[in-house]
Amino acid sequence: MKKSIVFLAFILTLAACKTVHITGRKQLNFIPNSQLFPASFAQYDQFLKEHPPSKDVQKQERIRRIGNRIVKAVETYYKSRGWEDELKGYQWEFNVVDDSTMNAFAMPGGKVVYFDGLLKVTTTDDEIAAVMGHEIAHALANHGAERMSQVYMQNLGAILTMLATQNAPPEEREKWLAIYGYGSTLGVILPYSRKHESEADKIGQILMAIAGYNPDAAVNVWIKMTKLGGQQPPEFLSTHPSHERRIENLKKWAPEAKKIARQYGVVFDDENEEEGKK
Repeated sequence: MKKSIVFLAFILTLAACKTVHITGRKQLNFIPNSQLFPASFAQYDQFLKEHPPSKDVQKQERIRRIGNRIVKAVETYYKSRGWEDELKGYQWEFNVVDDSTMNAFAMPGGKVVYFDGLLKVTTTDDEIAAVMGHEIAHALANHGAERMSQVYMQNLGAILTMLATQNAPPEEREKWLAIYGYGSTLGVILPYSRKHESEADKIGQILMAIAGYNPDAAVNVWIKMTKLGGQQPPEFLSTHPSHERRIENLKKWAPEAKKIARQYGVVFDDENEEEGKK
């Protein structure tokens, strides 16, 4: 039994190794979109029944315009790289909900919710595009499926730990199960969550830039979030990078995003100003 589970885990790991487009990172993902997307779409519809989309037409049109513009950039970029088949099954949809929470989220398959409260921080189209690019990036990188795969493997590891300690005294067994639980969470699940957030930041900056939005705005968003205050947990206990690390990374990645966008004919306002000075 124990050998069978170990062999299953080994086979799953080998078969599920995929590559995230744009960053090239290898990821563990053995959940096919054909199975995940329908369930995701159903959950999204249920969420909107419980949290009806805002009736503010201007807000909805603005969010949808920016979101669809980034999707067009995704389609252009993916087609240029020969990745267009990877977009099959996505059904992009963007909705604003009236909620004071400063948040947004994307579900597998391209369903995005933008909370009205976040519009108090993201006041410009560029800043909104920074958030939308980030959420679209989560969907494109299949972070939801990867997290589910990680949790599955974590549970499989717990079973193996139980089997390995089944003949040990109860106190000893509980100790090893606790060590495994803390170790897998702090050493795997949380770091991967932070990696997902950083990866979505980087991909999102590139996508928003190709769509013609200034990637420097992503830095502005997190500077504003930092000024709002609020206690953050230590980074190693958090699923998100610290605001300071996020700002540092976004500043570093913005020039690269602009460089890629220029390949698609995008010229940014600050570059126009520099050209006018010559």
